[in-house]
Amino acid sequence: MNKVVRIFAKESFLVPIVAIILGLLVGAIAMLAGGFDPLLAYQALLKNVFGDVYNLGETIRQITPLIFTGLSVAFAFRTGLFNIGAEGQFILGMIAATYFGVTFHLPAIIHVPLTLIIGALAGGLWGAIAGYLKAVRGVHEVITTIMLNWIALYFSNYILSAFLVPAGQQRSPDVQESAMISISWLSDAFGSARMHWGTLLALLGAVVFYIILWKTKMGFELRAVGFNPHASEYAGMNVNKNVINAMFIGGIFAGLGGACEVLGVFHYQAIMAAMPGYGLDGIAVALIGGNTPLGVVLGAILFGILTFGATGMKFDAGVPIELIRVVIASVIFFVAAHGIVQILLKPFFAKRKGGE
Repeated sequence: MNKVVRIFAKESFLVPIVAIILGLLVGAIAMLAGGFDPLLAYQALLKNVFGDVYNLGETIRQITPLIFTGLSVAFAFRTGLFNIGAEGQFILGMIAATYFGVTFHLPAIIHVPLTLIIGALAGGLWGAIAGYLKAVRGVHEVITTIMLNWIALYFSNYILSAFLVPAGQQRSPDVQESAMISISWLSDAFGSARMHWGTLLALLGAVVFYIILWKTKMGFELRAVGFNPHASEYAGMNVNKNVINAMFIGGIFAGLGGACEVLGVFHYQAIMAAMPGYGLDGIAVALIGGNTPLGVVLGAILFGILTFGATGMKFDAGVPIELIRVVIASVIFFVAAHGIVQILLKPFFAKRKGGE
């Protein structure tokens, strides 16, 4: 029995590793077909991420918002909902943190946590709108969250242009220094990379995700409602309330990520011509991570390395951005569609089990 358990443990470890290798191989084939050297391209990718401490620090900075939005999407998925609106919730967290960080003058010990809380609540309330429409009016959350993404983008730009951006400018003033969450000593250690406390908050968010869903009564109800709302209602659970709560909590993760991006990285917000993209990437991160908190963290690391390292492939190896997207998409495909990898590995593990 113990030998069989060890085989299954090896299988669960090997599947994502093999999936990543298959994705890179498909990407290599695409690059060869385009006349580019895949070995040189992958060397450039790794060099761009791990070549010096600055790039490593910037990669960590790139990973941080992906953890937040991945947790946002995964939390909703775990409760039977599709939160395609992490992008809008992220944007609302950004604008709320910008407004509060620019216009209020408070001691840092109050300003920082209060601004983060306001950004998180803004994202949560934005997600709760979709939850309310789903619970009360029966409107599918995929439609409402997609629409709310665009509303968030233009609403954010309106707030900026009407209340924050000086005439003739395209961005707000910097937030008050008392609201910044940058870590100067850590940034210095990483060659002036934009390191901030949001990375720690993202990791703590993964722990909170686990505690809420698997260690609390509310989490049990959220998962039960997502699994079977009719049986949950028969058991006395308030289905509508739990739908709204699930979208609210998911929005909190994304809103907090947006707040950390403003307070820790840019310290201001510019009028946006397009969405930042972290919420949409969070969908891929959640799928890669199997909608588990640890999986989301690992998925964000993988996605962050690929996206940040892609600039090295472009400038050092000459690989066009279209082929880089093929490489990233191939890796995501094989990691997310792990069933295909399991089928490929099945003969190997069947032989090992027979031998044992």
